[in-house]
Amino acid sequence: MLDLESLKNELNPEQFKAVTTTEGAILIIAGAGSGKTRVITFRIAHMLEKGIPQSQILALTFTNKAAKEMSDRIKDLTQKKLQNLTVSTFHAFGVRVLRQDIDKLGYRENFSIYDETDRISLIKECGRELKFSPEAMDIYTISNLISNIKTGRKNWETANDMYRPLYELYQEGLQLYNAVDFDDLIVLPIKLFREHPDVLARYRERYKYIMVDEFQDTSHQQYEMMHLLADKNVAVVGDDDQSIYSWRGADYQNIINFEHDFDVTEIRLEQNYRSTETILEAANGVISHNTNRKDKKLWSGNGGGKPIEIFMPLDEIDEADFIAQSILGIALEEHRKYDEFGVLMRANTQGRVLEEAFLEHNIPYTMSGGTSFFERKEIKDVISYLRVIANHDDDINLLRIINTPRRGIGRVAISLMNDEAVLNGCTMWNAMEALINRPGSPANDALKEDLADFMKLIEDQRQKLLSGRGLSAKVRQMVEDINYRDHLITEYSKNEKAVRFKLMNIESLLNSMDAWEKDPDNDNPSLFNYLNRITLMSRDDQDEEGGKGKVNLMTIHASKGLEFPVVFIAGAEEGLIPHARSVEENGGDVEEERRLFYVAITRARDKLFISSCQKRKRMNMINECTPSRFLDEIPQNLIEYHEPKQLTEEEAADMLGDFLEKLKARK
Repeated sequence: MLDLESLKNELNPEQFKAVTTTEGAILIIAGAGSGKTRVITFRIAHMLEKGIPQSQILALTFTNKAAKEMSDRIKDLTQKKLQNLTVSTFHAFGVRVLRQDIDKLGYRENFSIYDETDRISLIKECGRELKFSPEAMDIYTISNLISNIKTGRKNWETANDMYRPLYELYQEGLQLYNAVDFDDLIVLPIKLFREHPDVLARYRERYKYIMVDEFQDTSHQQYEMMHLLADKNVAVVGDDDQSIYSWRGADYQNIINFEHDFDVTEIRLEQNYRSTETILEAANGVISHNTNRKDKKLWSGNGGGKPIEIFMPLDEIDEADFIAQSILGIALEEHRKYDEFGVLMRANTQGRVLEEAFLEHNIPYTMSGGTSFFERKEIKDVISYLRVIANHDDDINLLRIINTPRRGIGRVAISLMNDEAVLNGCTMWNAMEALINRPGSPANDALKEDLADFMKLIEDQRQKLLSGRGLSAKVRQMVEDINYRDHLITEYSKNEKAVRFKLMNIESLLNSMDAWEKDPDNDNPSLFNYLNRITLMSRDDQDEEGGKGKVNLMTIHASKGLEFPVVFIAGAEEGLIPHARSVEENGGDVEEERRLFYVAITRARDKLFISSCQKRKRMNMINECTPSRFLDEIPQNLIEYHEPKQLTEEEAADMLGDFLEKLKARK
């Protein structure tokens, strides 16, 4: 029972107010480490306890991992299954809306969702069709421009309109292939709500209570979606000091928009349960230099804590060695496990030297930002088959698999298909049908037979995969049917290890599919739902079991929401943090970079080390470095300049012996 007395015992006064204020528009400013997730989960549990039907509550957040954690915690608190409670990412909620009503926008309901790889393939295809020169095809720039135009961050009056025909062809291509991209998962529901008031009315009638987590990370479109859906009972939780995603459309000004658009009650959570007073004073000292922020000051009941230690290594090799030596020393001296250490960097390029130092010192580590499991070629091949089976009009994935494994449908055949598709304004699937059946078709008999065999394969698999249960077993059989194992053996004839690794990855995919199917909360384990789920999975949602017992090496952006007893911030130098490019793109404004540094500081629970190199190699040049201006903003009484603890040979041997023993025990 979550009665008011038990809540008072569990929560501080501000948290209690945030949890029990359930009516009206609420702005909860939740500082770093202030128990934000706890407040959200207790608030929803309290609403359910009050008798608010679970079907009337919509909680929106940013990653599947955060949504799952929130949902699990609420179920633990209430001891109920809560199958009608909607806890979702913005994008997954967008998919839910589109699955119901996308036909009103001229799509068929079994649409595909293009990931970044698919999107880039379509952009290239459009560029080729418009005969753009290779110099004009800067994919990164074009992809960003398409996203900015689509989401309203830019318009053609201010953008380079030479790309306008490509944008229009890209949009036509999506509709032709019955596909949407990630931006569409927010943009199209808004379009649907605006153009079809009856659809909006249905959702507003259902969701009487809305909550948004990480509100400072919402884009203009996400804010607009929330604003359209919300009547009067809406609570948003965020911290303007942790807004670090402007480069992907986030705008902490949405906090001001919210105050303008609703009659708001503001509640501030300033007690930090994570860090020592020293670390919080350092964070407060830095962030107070920002002007565009709500005035707040984190405080801690955790006591003073150790000084922040700053080290000025000669160069990045010296820095990496310092960090590795310090980790070994602290782990030995304080009996800490390796996964209690977080090493944060501003740019991925800093990682290589740090990795080399960890390898040299036999320190196990995990690095975020490697190749996503679902981006591996063998996984994309299997998934592409599933996408084409689900949606024959998905040209991008069809072209990926039409000759994988090789089946005699090469470049000449694809060129004929492309010509047919352009001539008839149809998809590649329809073009294949035309090449097989049309009188006067340019395809010879051998090609017609190959195309017919491929189409039959897809149709046969579709009948199997869309009927009944047992999806993973059917996909396993499909991998057998297409002879994918033999394909790998042929492709990697001189690398047996690579073949084993890739087959092991496919096995992992099938096992995860099987676990998803058998999840008791999964009431519809269909192929369409599975494809939606994996498309929405982002890197930070991958299984993190592999990180146990290892040092965490990651960018500061990737560290948001995490905490570690001991944190190292590497490369606190001008040009790195604040990053030269970010400052330049923001017209000299360093406020977001300062927020990023603030996020890095507040990841630390007990100890914080910051290193700033005297020299650093960039583009094969040795450059003199200047310490980051942010170091001067930390109150000097909190700082101690540091020399790393040098291990004796005997201590280093003991550490290595312990590590090897643990490895043996794990096997």
